[in-house]
Amino acid sequence: MPTPDKDEDEASSVGFSLFVPHRFIPTRASPLPVLGWASKDEVWKNMLNKEQTYLRDKHFMQRHPLLQPKMRAILLDWLMEVSDVYKLHRETLYLAQDFFDRFMATQQNIVKTRLQLIGISALFIAAKLEEIYPPKLHQFAYVTDGACKEDEILSMELIIMKGLNWSLSPLTIVSWLNIYMQVAYLNDLYEVLLPQYPQQAFVQIAELLDLCVLDIGCLEFTYGILAASALYHFSSAELVQKVSGYEWNEMEECVRWMVPFAMTIREVGSSKLKYFRGIAPEDMHNIQPHINGLDLLDKAQAKLVVMTEQNRTSPVPTGVLTPPQSSKKQNPVLHTNSM
Repeated sequence: MPTPDKDEDEASSVGFSLFVPHRFIPTRASPLPVLGWASKDEVWKNMLNKEQTYLRDKHFMQRHPLLQPKMRAILLDWLMEVSDVYKLHRETLYLAQDFFDRFMATQQNIVKTRLQLIGISALFIAAKLEEIYPPKLHQFAYVTDGACKEDEILSMELIIMKGLNWSLSPLTIVSWLNIYMQVAYLNDLYEVLLPQYPQQAFVQIAELLDLCVLDIGCLEFTYGILAASALYHFSSAELVQKVSGYEWNEMEECVRWMVPFAMTIREVGSSKLKYFRGIAPEDMHNIQPHINGLDLLDKAQAKLVVMTEQNRTSPVPTGVLTPPQSSKKQNPVLHTNSM
């Protein structure tokens, strides 16, 4: 067992346990192609080190006895709806999710009446960091229907940033997914920074992640593992290993945890690429839509309980969401469907 790093020791000294995934210490080889602007190994190393720097506490809810995991799900679902209304990017929503989870791990005894203020303030911060034209302060206050005033959002903004020690640039789940997809569809004629993957494939995998992130169980896993596991449900262990560097034994636990969520998405059918007025066609897949997340979460969690009780040990089928193989498929890398 590796020796705990300094960050973990310091975290323990202030009274809470951080989830430090020792199995995922940055040692795996870079799947990135040769880059014309930097060393691919150095870029990959920096990415992996960042994931170890932005640690989360999977037990943070224990610090808030008046809160329930369902309240977190309701808040994140509402933030997705706000993102949809204001045409915010997926990265903005997932930054806000990261800020919220990490901030809550620094606090004690938060009451449910404060959650909306914390959530909308986290989204306000994320939008200013990520969006070219972020909504104005009054627009964030407006969507709370009077529950959060503009001055309250500004005050909470500062509290959150201080609580996070101004660490505001994690590599989010959707960032990892974008990297994996880029590598999977890389064309030798193009730089890795230029998107080459099908938008619909990205949307379907992102929709699975949208559902998974509502469940507090996602805090058990690193962002890179979550994105890789979602990709697995649309492809294969071989492809995921190629684009992420993870071996099957490193992602198996997360893949299995994700099965009931993938089954739920399959039953209701994945959404089509949503049209957003005023958004460039090539950017449509990057805008965060709102799904019927809470209903889907209830169904997925019910399946999760049944599967846990049955203590299933059968192998996870390759590509849970993948339709039968066909020689007529135009792209052999990822399998999308028309659900």
